[in-house]
Amino acid sequence: MENPRPPATLADVAERAGVSRQTVSNAINNPDLLRPDTLARVQDAIESLDYTPNQAARHLRTRSSHLIGMRLTPAQEYTANTTMDRFVHALVEASREAGYHVLLFSGGRVAEGELPDPLGGYDDLLRSTAVDAFVVTDTYLGNPQTVGLTLRRAPFVAFGRPWDDANAQHPWVDVDGAAGVQAATEHLRGLGHERIAWLGWEPGSRIGEDRRAGWHRTMVAHGLSTTGLEAAVPDTVAAGREAAATLLDASDCGPTAFVCASDTLAVGALHTLAARGLTPGDDVAVVGFDDSQVAQVMGLTSVRQPLEEAAVHLVAELRLLLAPVPTEPGGVLLAPRLEVRTSSTRG
Repeated sequence: MENPRPPATLADVAERAGVSRQTVSNAINNPDLLRPDTLARVQDAIESLDYTPNQAARHLRTRSSHLIGMRLTPAQEYTANTTMDRFVHALVEASREAGYHVLLFSGGRVAEGELPDPLGGYDDLLRSTAVDAFVVTDTYLGNPQTVGLTLRRAPFVAFGRPWDDANAQHPWVDVDGAAGVQAATEHLRGLGHERIAWLGWEPGSRIGEDRRAGWHRTMVAHGLSTTGLEAAVPDTVAAGREAAATLLDASDCGPTAFVCASDTLAVGALHTLAARGLTPGDDVAVVGFDDSQVAQVMGLTSVRQPLEEAAVHLVAELRLLLAPVPTEPGGVLLAPRLEVRTSSTRG
């Protein structure tokens, strides 16, 4: 990935114009204090560098903004995932209690056939608005957002681990997905299931791989086979429905239970059971992940992420990050809990 040139700073303008930083500040805020030729030289440098006074940096010094920026991505259609809605609400509440407000923004419109700008919206806020810091929610390895914000020296915290980036220098908060899936698999094993299938996401998702690890290590620990008991598909209801049907039809010894990487895939599995006249829990057990509102309405057992607790920790990390003497960045890994409902319990 090519690193874009960071926005011009006040120091860049001062160097180009051959003046001090204070002179540049005066040209912006008190132009009457400067001689006409000096003012013209600074204005020319500002124009040539396309410099916009960095309100974010100004307010970081005065601690007067109390705004936290977070970019929203478009909702994925044909899924049951409402995790982001719940997380945003939790973050807004936690920020309000700490005296902050959350500013939501988008990455801008994307023309058909073009890839979205991974830093779309960030530079605009850094250059021209009073944002103290950012919350980043996409944290895969080499993520352009975390890389770009680090290059720009913009303060941010991440909801999600930096995974393989051992040199990451930003604070983060995450949920232990592997532990959540392990609890789900242990729950099913405790009910007597031995052929417990995994419905997961396609390769490339570190979150998905982490969740799968919880299923796999639990199966191995109990001496249970995983052969022919897993599928990797897109995160849609249709894909979950088809994958569940394929696994059930694969042999005479099909799975008696499904653990899914998301509630979306679990809903797909429930559709398959309904089409075959099978009762969730009694005939085949199903467990999802995220504990969405859909799961609660449908009686789906699901792993619930502690998003409210995560939001509190994120805001606490932000306050430490923005303190006059910042602390060393750290990470917080939270444990989810299993919400047991009728889709996995035998009547």
